[in-house]
Amino acid sequence: MIRPLVDMKQILLSLALVLATQAADSRPNILFIYTDDQSHRTVSCYPEAFDWVNTPNIDSLAENGVRFSRAYIGSWCMPSRATMLTGHHQHGIESMRMEGQYPGSAYDPDKCPFWPKVFREHGYTTAQIGKWHTGVDGGFGRDWDYQIIWNRPALPKNAPNYYYDQLTSFNGGKPKMVKGYTTDNYTKWAIEFINGKGRDKRKPWYLWLCYGAVHGPFTPAKRHLGDYHGVKVPTPKDVYPPRPGKPEYVDKMEFWERGKNGEPVERQVRKKAPVGMKDFPGRSLRDWVRQYHQGVLAIDEGVGRLLKALKDSGQDENTIIVFTSDQGFAWGQHGFKSKVAPYNGTVAAPFIIRPLAKDRERTAGRVVEEPVSGVDIPPTFFSQAGVDLPWEMHGRDLSPLLKNKEAGWTAPAMLVHTAKLYGSATAEIPAKGDPALLHGPGVPWFVMLAHGKYKYIRTLIEGEPEELYDLHADPDEQKNLVSDGSKERILQRLRIATIAELRRTEAGFANHMPRAATMAD
Repeated sequence: MIRPLVDMKQILLSLALVLATQAADSRPNILFIYTDDQSHRTVSCYPEAFDWVNTPNIDSLAENGVRFSRAYIGSWCMPSRATMLTGHHQHGIESMRMEGQYPGSAYDPDKCPFWPKVFREHGYTTAQIGKWHTGVDGGFGRDWDYQIIWNRPALPKNAPNYYYDQLTSFNGGKPKMVKGYTTDNYTKWAIEFINGKGRDKRKPWYLWLCYGAVHGPFTPAKRHLGDYHGVKVPTPKDVYPPRPGKPEYVDKMEFWERGKNGEPVERQVRKKAPVGMKDFPGRSLRDWVRQYHQGVLAIDEGVGRLLKALKDSGQDENTIIVFTSDQGFAWGQHGFKSKVAPYNGTVAAPFIIRPLAKDRERTAGRVVEEPVSGVDIPPTFFSQAGVDLPWEMHGRDLSPLLKNKEAGWTAPAMLVHTAKLYGSATAEIPAKGDPALLHGPGVPWFVMLAHGKYKYIRTLIEGEPEELYDLHADPDEQKNLVSDGSKERILQRLRIATIAELRRTEAGFANHMPRAATMAD
């Protein structure tokens, strides 16, 4: 019997499909661990941490990867997350808006596309687990193949429940009440996904794991309530005013007062405040710092469990892990008990990238001293996945720092705070006295630019001082160098660089910045 000739076109097509599948299989998985309000001071591999802090699992990421000394991911929860989804600073995120009961928010996905949908189009399985804080539309089926979320904008009455009793939506379904400690729940669901639940094991995956910890009310797991007993917490240098060289709102910041034994205790500042900002008059700063750090311990345990799941499932070598937070949180620094403001104490976050196994030997234990920004993270993901950027992003690819320990980094890191306004709504700076100018504990619009060892801050209110800090000589940002004549050339350089970066990222307000105070003022 004579067999028919095989159709060569069909063979070539089949071969192409096999090769395409193999190429997809070889692309890296990306595990993006994103915590909430977690300062870099809470991670023991950071020198700014107290000597009693112990986070061995997070530290292991740095031991096998790259730790960034100065990371400015965002100013507060919602814009930081929107940046992670778009690759844009707050002023470039079009149609995003706050509306309805806080934290209600919305966006137009045609005007404000989120990039995970592009990964889906290029063969990745995309997943998001945990806190969702970026519009009532969580994007399941458009941006995410697999999603388990506590959607705060859609559930404002349940929005204070950061640690227990969350209304949780599974893959776009109707929210249902879930018991248990949320940090542990999120870790469990992430491990299930890593082990294959809800995905095609032949495809690479991207998982954005968004812990609600260690956001207020800063509730530790019950098993950690006895940890860090008897720790010593030094009083921050400027927990009480005055604060020379700072803008008016910082100079007047008074969340703390001297208690009976001389240590800082909370003042009654506001009778009504959102979760995490409520005042507990008389409670010591030391007790708050201890509780805050206790809340990190379950995150560290979760990281250890995730690492074990990757190893046990054979995915460890081909998975990039990124660990960071939406921003930091101040406990007494410059008088704050909050985030938002442009100081290391309030917003600096941990940021660690553990690369693929083939790159770890070259990067293990490396510390990057140059400042980086949250907008640098999305283009780095695209580079690592081998996918072209779908639109121009504001950040820069950090991949060279993961491949070569000698790679330099000359770009500045910018952080822009425009309160609750986004996109073209930020073209005009609100006038002094307009509520749209402020967010959090009265923090006005600002632009912060870090480059090398210096940081420049411009508060966007007429007549407020510019700020310039040498973070090598003055890491606590105590001495504003604007009036130091020897730094005039540096000040002028950073002024120009700030305007240039705003214009590069098409900030509408860049051409009409308010006049800053002069030295004579």
